[in-house]
Amino acid sequence: QVQLVESGGGLVQAGGSLRLSCAASGGTIIRYTMGWFRQAPGKEREFVAAIHWRGGRTDYSDSVKGRFTISRDNAKNTVFLQMNSLNPEDTAVYYCAANYLSSMVIPESFDFWGPGTQVTVSS
Repeated sequence: QVQLVESGGGLVQAGGSLRLSCAASGGTIIRYTMGWFRQAPGKEREFVAAIHWRGGRTDYSDSVKGRFTISRDNAKNTVFLQMNSLNPEDTAVYYCAANYLSSMVIPESFDFWGPGTQVTVSS
């Protein structure tokens, strides 16, 4: 069983940057596709980015492509999400998730989830 804990959220002005971290414990993430999702008030949880366990391929939603970068450090059992050029539409709770030996990026396919970290972007 993998436990995930996100950190790095906070309040930032539009145009600013934040770096989220997701620390895993209870097992290695090396065979997990790791994803970031977000959920804004009144909206469904949506896919943000993923980095695949095999080959390190990355996927991004169209809304964050070119602004966000996902990366992983398997030695440190940690995944990161660098978020640049933030805008108020990025305001949400951001969740880290782990998907064992799979390349799927739909939320239902992920096995473990963190509790989330709040990101608020002011205009």
